[in-house]
Amino acid sequence: MQKDKRCFGAGLLLLVATAALQVAARHITGFPTWYAHHVYPVLVGAIGRFFGIFPFSVVEIGIYLLLFYCIVYVARFWRKPWQLASRGVLLVGALLFAYTCNCGINYYAVSFSEYAGIGSDGYTKEDLVELCEYLVGKVNETATGESYGKKGGEGGKNSRIWREEATRAMEAASREWPGLGGFYPKPKEVSVSWILSVQQLCGIYSPFTIEANFNGDMPDYNIPHTLCHELSHLKGFMREDEANFIGYLACVGSKRQAFRYSGYLTGWVYAGNALAQADPERYWALSQRLCDQAKEDLQENNAFWGKYEGKVAKAANQVNDAYLKMNDQKDGVRSYGRMVDLMLGYFRDKLP
Repeated sequence: MQKDKRCFGAGLLLLVATAALQVAARHITGFPTWYAHHVYPVLVGAIGRFFGIFPFSVVEIGIYLLLFYCIVYVARFWRKPWQLASRGVLLVGALLFAYTCNCGINYYAVSFSEYAGIGSDGYTKEDLVELCEYLVGKVNETATGESYGKKGGEGGKNSRIWREEATRAMEAASREWPGLGGFYPKPKEVSVSWILSVQQLCGIYSPFTIEANFNGDMPDYNIPHTLCHELSHLKGFMREDEANFIGYLACVGSKRQAFRYSGYLTGWVYAGNALAQADPERYWALSQRLCDQAKEDLQENNAFWGKYEGKVAKAANQVNDAYLKMNDQKDGVRSYGRMVDLMLGYFRDKLP
């Protein structure tokens, strides 16, 4: 009974600490930005570096083991509800505290666009058309048949090379934007990518182990941008639209053609979708100018994700939408689309 009380007390203390940090992040001006730039990097350097030693996704294996342990524990002690409740409070408290320290506070920090001085409004349809024309040209210029090739053979080397290149691309981007500097663990492919596919997820950041995980089953062109997107979260930039934009910047600045192609084609998908709503005829004309490789990759991408559409994907999208709104991204899943505004700002202000 004494041990149960200690577990319950420790869990309650963690929940109170979590609530206090969440309130501070939402209401104390400057605290989340200070935390993201001074405390969080220390956690990345310690926790992220430690779990980065392992070649597999620690959080993925940890989730499987935790679920198994919980099932066995409940089956064994179901006659002792106080013991189960005290351990449950401790587990929930520990997970929420870790999430808040390694992720939750950062949602309220100064945005990357503000940090980098990139505007995100005041653009016309002609600005969007000009951006799309630029992206189509860059897609055709960088199109490559290079494959991720995780299944072995000569192309299998790329599974390692691409993960290494993602960290190099992010480090290179930090020379223009110092906020992206610092230690990067290599991103990790989850062993059961199907779990991400049925949720329509390209990748996921683990706040419990500070790992960047990705879906290795998705079409190749998606992978480089996803690697950089997930790594951007390890610099404290949690907003999805900005992680997409940072991934774009890192990819197009890479020395590896497959990464530049991934960045430009991903940029075209977002900007093209916006143009399709604003001016369907101009969108259609521009889409026909894409090279055959890009058209094939986009068709493969649509076919791949189409296989997983259904109730699970819909439910996962609703959960993700609620999660984003809970963390101050009021547009929910639509916040992914605001990447276009950032690309327009960068295209207008930063490119010659």
